[in-house]
Amino acid sequence: MVMTEIKDKSKRMRGMLKDMAAGEDIQGMEIARDIRMLNRLYDLAVSRSPEFGELSGARLGILLRLIMEEECGNPAGVNPTRLSHFQDVKKNTITSLLKGLEESGFIERAPDPADRRAALVRISPVGRELVQSTAPARFAFMNRAAADLNAGERGQLLMLLEKLRASLQQHTCHRPSAEE
Repeated sequence: MVMTEIKDKSKRMRGMLKDMAAGEDIQGMEIARDIRMLNRLYDLAVSRSPEFGELSGARLGILLRLIMEEECGNPAGVNPTRLSHFQDVKKNTITSLLKGLEESGFIERAPDPADRRAALVRISPVGRELVQSTAPARFAFMNRAAADLNAGERGQLLMLLEKLRASLQQHTCHRPSAEE
């Protein structure tokens, strides 16, 4: 019953999109919709999985970003505004996420030597240990979530997503002038 309802809604949505498209192909819009939906479903599945505790996808993303910054030669940390841009969240959201991470001891703040009014955020040893200790379970979870695809299909999907990412980057970096 539930699958029938989902298919019916999907069919109605596709019809509505076709009507709005006035003859344009709607596959680009369908791809974008499906990617957003998959992202939300992954986040929801992780948030409902007790094995990950308080480390939500957004919090993990911040910790991974901080580890990457260190690996790229930035051990002093990152400005919260820069983190909000990396995470694509508003300033109040990053403030809330960082507050929770700091209260849990997963990050540390230090004064920004370039701007005394600002602070830099870096991962703490406790945060690094948490990321490293939960990584195998996260990888296993994500692999189980994609288990209905065989190895060849997963590889093909990754290749296609990479191709789409490159195309989107090209379109966001190139802004046509009024003359084009």
